[in-house]
Amino acid sequence: MNFVTALPLIAQLIGTALAAIGPVTDLHVVNKFIQPDGFNRSYILAEGVFPGPLISGQKGDNFQINVINELTNDTMLLSTSIHWHGLFQEGTNWADGAFINQCPIAAGNSFLYNFNVPDQAGVMYKTFWYHSHLATQYCDGLRGPLVVYDPQDPYLSLYDVDDVCSSHSRSPIKDSSDVPAPLIVGAATSDATLINGLGRYTNGPATAPLAVISVTLGKRYRFRLVSISCEPNFVFSIDGHTFTVIEVDGVSHDPVVADSIQIFASQRYSFVLNANQIVGNYWIRANPSVGTTGFTGGINSAILRYVGAPVADPVTVSTSVNPLLETSLHPLVSPGAPGSPTLSGVDVDLRLVLGFNAGSFLVNGVKFVPPTVPVLLQILSGATTAASLLPAGSVYTLPLNSTIQLSFDASAVAAIGGPHPFHLHGHNFDVVRPAGSTTYNYVNPIRRDTVSTGAATDNVTIRFTTNNAGPWFLHCHIDWHLEAGFAIVLAEDAPGVAAANPTTDAWNDLCPIYDALTSAELGGGGGPTS
Repeated sequence: MNFVTALPLIAQLIGTALAAIGPVTDLHVVNKFIQPDGFNRSYILAEGVFPGPLISGQKGDNFQINVINELTNDTMLLSTSIHWHGLFQEGTNWADGAFINQCPIAAGNSFLYNFNVPDQAGVMYKTFWYHSHLATQYCDGLRGPLVVYDPQDPYLSLYDVDDVCSSHSRSPIKDSSDVPAPLIVGAATSDATLINGLGRYTNGPATAPLAVISVTLGKRYRFRLVSISCEPNFVFSIDGHTFTVIEVDGVSHDPVVADSIQIFASQRYSFVLNANQIVGNYWIRANPSVGTTGFTGGINSAILRYVGAPVADPVTVSTSVNPLLETSLHPLVSPGAPGSPTLSGVDVDLRLVLGFNAGSFLVNGVKFVPPTVPVLLQILSGATTAASLLPAGSVYTLPLNSTIQLSFDASAVAAIGGPHPFHLHGHNFDVVRPAGSTTYNYVNPIRRDTVSTGAATDNVTIRFTTNNAGPWFLHCHIDWHLEAGFAIVLAEDAPGVAAANPTTDAWNDLCPIYDALTSAELGGGGGPTS
């Protein structure tokens, strides 16, 4: 059975701008029937729109987002939680939104996520997103963009228009499904690619509307490209145009010119596009790695339309010849991986062997099975060793103020739904050996929070420093693979977690309420969730 994939591209949408909310706001989670690709079905949505509304604020802001659960459609999950993807949650591990950090918010209840957004490692103008972190719920629609602005943008002179800044709009790329996630049997396959919430599917309505991004000749635009996909990676391009990449996963990087980007689930890029071509309509392309590929009939596409061009589908052809390479990207601020510039130059070196057996994904031979008690609550209750923390074999304790190296052996799983994008909560990291490379770069490697583990012969290697006490999820961001066990927990400075992360009374109430729910009140078939 199938689902829909979506790529949010936060971009200037003249005439269709939606107001941003935040940093202090209510966020209603509701069921609603929509037809993003022409097929009508019920979704789980933030504020009743897809993608969810842009949540924005300034560096240094205190975000207070009161998530109000108004879900009623029990063919899908009725409880929920929200992860603020890419935000480090230093001192507020309880607000990270994953099941290892909190119990879900039951239907008819609300929960206040209250956290600060200080400067994160000197990055500026950060592009993030938010999504449900309960089982595969975000595949049913609960996802949207989040931007934290910094008035000291080093690249301000490179562009005239900042997508969200000027129009408060967003343009995500996403996969979409015509079947609710809990009802999918067997391998999930995307029905359509959505850009800014719109798309077409094969044999669907030929006139289904596509997203139109309007630009004015001679102006330079900052685009924020966000993959809120559940599975596919995409090759993104705009016919007839090159662009300059300036940000990766919330981190400013030295400018790099390219004309296509391969973007994996949960990754983000900012790029500057110069609207310097002949006035007309140009295809925006996002070719997925799985599902129906190509562009026949306008699938996997949106439209870049110059002011003054006719209202019509483009007739342009792909001109991409210069794909973005991870090895060409270097952080603008404080480049360089932690530790010594040798393969063994770290305090803790963990080799993660990725595996697959009988329908389950494994890390070092163990399938992640969601614990009945969040790992954070276990630690606050006195369990601080790997041997005492559940799920057994999936929790790794790490000392504070240490350099950590993780290497991913994907040889057994690269051909099973790969490449696999792995995301680390609570940190970003330096990719000292990216996919497709045999060279280790300790001087100025790309810095991000989600990395492709590459092909069977790759040995993707990342480094970071433990400076954020708490249990942090490390998992494949193909949501179906996470549900099948593709995750571990890094319990950072477990003895110091309680002092570093004081919880709220509302957080303490979540588990008693959730644990008392019946199977019918859980929805989606009930049972444990991730």
